Amino acid sequence: MEILKKNELNKKGILVEYDAGYISPNDNRHFINEINKLTRGESIVEEPLVVYAVMQKYGVENRNGRVYPENILRKEAENYLKLIKEKRAMGEADHPDSSIVAISRISHNVTELWWEGNILMGKLEIIMSPGFVNQGIISCEGDQVANLLRKGLKIGVSSRGVGSLKKENGKNIVQDDFELICWDVVTSPSTPGSWIYNEEPSREQQMSESKNTKDKNLLLDSLDNFLSE
Repeated sequence: MEILKKNELNKKGILVEYDAGYISPNDNRHFINEINKLTRGESIVEEPLVVYAVMQKYGVENRNGRVYPENILRKEAENYLKLIKEKRAMGEADHPDSSIVAISRISHNVTELWWEGNILMGKLEIIMSPGFVNQGIISCEGDQVANLLRKGLKIGVSSRGVGSLKKENGKNIVQDDFELICWDVVTSPSTPGSWIYNEEPSREQQMSESKNTKDKNLLLDSLDNFLSE
């Protein structure tokens, strides 16, 4: 099954959304301070590494030009809660051309989902290996994600599912054959205001537009402040 392109309609395929947001260095300073002990000869990194994220929004056009209706996204979120309960809500680093979550590429596990208005919020644990936790040795995808955080880089999450699109009132609408597979860690967000935090964000933060220049400047200031300290 192929990944559907931005405006590919009336065909079932893999829908990937580069939708959620960045992990700010300031918002994860505690973890970064712990992991930087490795550079001082210490060998213990605190676990678990948990972040909060705006997972997705219904009724909002994302940067792929797609809109997820409320009933469809709520249904799939409810189904996903079953995977969370069974500890099977895992995702990969980057989007593969597949509808299967590969064990060798697992980087995180979603531990909670909840709604705040039209915003689907989530809590994720980054899965790190003992070698990385104790010695800083990168041997799995979760280690890569944790190391990017250590470097102060901006990364985010993105949904992956199977379904089709139809043009309705000038918008590309996700249809009721949509099935959510997972959320992957990516570098390019599309859903407006979908940032990642190490504490549950305020309503104002959830509603902010990631394409807004002011928000971009705030993130750059945060990164510059971290790197200069």
